[in-house]
Formats: sequence, C-alpha cells, structure tokens
Amino acid sequence: MSERTARRTMPRADSPTTALRIRRAAPRPPEPLPAGDVTLPAAALRTLHPTHPGLPALADRPAWAPCSPCGPDCLPVAGPRADRRAGLRVARRLTALTALLLVALPVLLLGPNPRLFRAVLRAAGVRLRIRGTTYGHGDGHGGVLVVANHLSWIDVVALGAVAPVRMIAKREVADWPLIGAIARRTGALFVDRAGLRGLPDVVAGTAAALRAGTTVGVFPEGTTWCGSASGPFRRAPFQAALDAGRPVRPVRIDLALPDGRPTTAGAFVGDETLWDSLLRVLRLERLDCTLTLLPVLAPEGDRRTLAARAERAVAAA
Repeated sequence: MSERTARRTMPRADSPTTALRIRRAAPRPPEPLPAGDVTLPAAALRTLHPTHPGLPALADRPAWAPCSPCGPDCLPVAGPRADRRAGLRVARRLTALTALLLVALPVLLLGPNPRLFRAVLRAAGVRLRIRGTTYGHGDGHGGVLVVANHLSWIDVVALGAVAPVRMIAKREVADWPLIGAIARRTGALFVDRAGLRGLPDVVAGTAAALRAGTTVGVFPEGTTWCGSASGPFRRAPFQAALDAGRPVRPVRIDLALPDGRPTTAGAFVGDETLWDSLLRVLRLERLDCTLTLLPVLAPEGDRRTLAARAERAVAAA
C-alpha cells in the first residue's frame, strides 16, 4: 500500500463516523541506544511504517467499546520458519516458561513478586529497561494509579517487574495461559468490555484499592495498538483516582530490537491469538522493552482533563 493510499484509508481524527481518533506517534528525540559498537541516530529509532485499515463504522460496533485499527498489516513480514536457530530458541524458551509456570503459582500465593516477573521476561527473550525508580508517590500514603500505553501481553509482565501492581484487565485475560494465572493470583480486577453494566463496580473497586494503599495498573486505551499509532485514553479509570484522591503515574512502554530500532514484532494486535504473538517473540534473537516512568499527576480537575493530561505525557515521553 502506498503512502498516499494509506492516508486515504485513515479516518480523520475529527470525523463524526468514529468514536476514536488515530494519532501517529509524535516524533521525539530519544537518547540513542547502543547496538554493540554502533549507535543509531535518534531519527532512525522512530522509523516505523505500518499501514492501518481504519476503524469499523459505529453502526458495526458498540460506541463505548475500545477499538484499534492495528492488525496484520502493522506486523513485520514473517521470515522463513525453517531457521534452525529460531526453532531451537523457541524450544528452549518454551521449556523455561513452562518450568516458571510450575514455580510461579505457589510463589504468587505469598504475594506479587517482581523478581518472578523479570524471570518470565528473561525466559521469553525480552530484556527489560526501566527509566525511573518506582511507582510510589513518595508521600507515605501508598496508592497510585499507573496508566500506560498498551502494545502487547508483554506490558502486563513488564509493569509487574517494576513493583507489585494490581492490574485492571479485560475478562478474557483470566483464561490466558500463564498470563491469566498470574493475573488471577495477583488480584487483577477484570472488566467486561462488551457492556457498561459492571463498570461502576470496577471503578469503585479501583478507588477502594487505591485508598488502601495499593498500586493499581490500567491500560486506558482499552485495547492494544502496534506502537506506531496509539489510541485515546478512556476516562473511567481516572474517575477512580479522583474518587480516592490518589495520584496518577503515566508510564510509556516501547518495544525495540537489540540495535535500537523500534519494532512491532512484539505487538499483540488484530485477531491473532496469544500463542501467535508469543511464538513471534520467542523466535526473535532478543526484544528490548523499555518502561519510562513519568512524573506523577495530581488528582485534580475532572476525569476528562486528567485522562488528557496523562495521554499527552505518554505521547510526548
């Protein structure tokens, strides 16, 4: 698809036919990441050219339902599957992940363990980089709402590798292998995205957890995007922070190849299964996941304003 054709298929951000806007990731000058003895220029780190098919019409989906246009066109072209080294990597990493699953569930009975989350990432071939210190606000009162952009199943594990965090997740996550088991053990708050009936209870439960001093994590986009484009932050989780009077910690998540180039290879988008996404990651020589912990936002204004502030912070990081 040519660039001109891609632009024609992209719905306008202010179009009345869609409830979401598609926003290209704003260019930013990140610090160059070393690739062996080579350092790429900052401009090269943001070169991604996936295509986006556009959002379905409002008549074909609930107006409140999170929706992303990202799909197969956003993913890298699949390489030859006969690569013997890639096959060995997959076998070795699947064995390690299976062993970790057997260890993880008993350990999580004692509470969330960031070291275990880091071990899961290492076993999958994902190197975690954390820019910042911790989620806490430093006021001695605990609870903070962690909000991040959403790219992949990797995000959940990466956030848990920083510090114990209770995630808000879609109901389907509870049935995922490994990730679902970990989510249930760490007290995830599950929300049904197919309707709004249970949303007030989720907001109330989140506010109660924040008041009790718990760190709660959520992906306000409501669904995954490929990383070259991103969706608007939905407002409901921010109402919980306002009700509890607790701050919001924006976090930006980036996925890159070992040489520093951003990649969509780790994304979990479209109609693919968790297994498809997991295998694509396991075949890679390595995937780098960077979490940038941004300054906290005070629980001020209304939820629309607070969500917009957090969205701008993540986009500009």
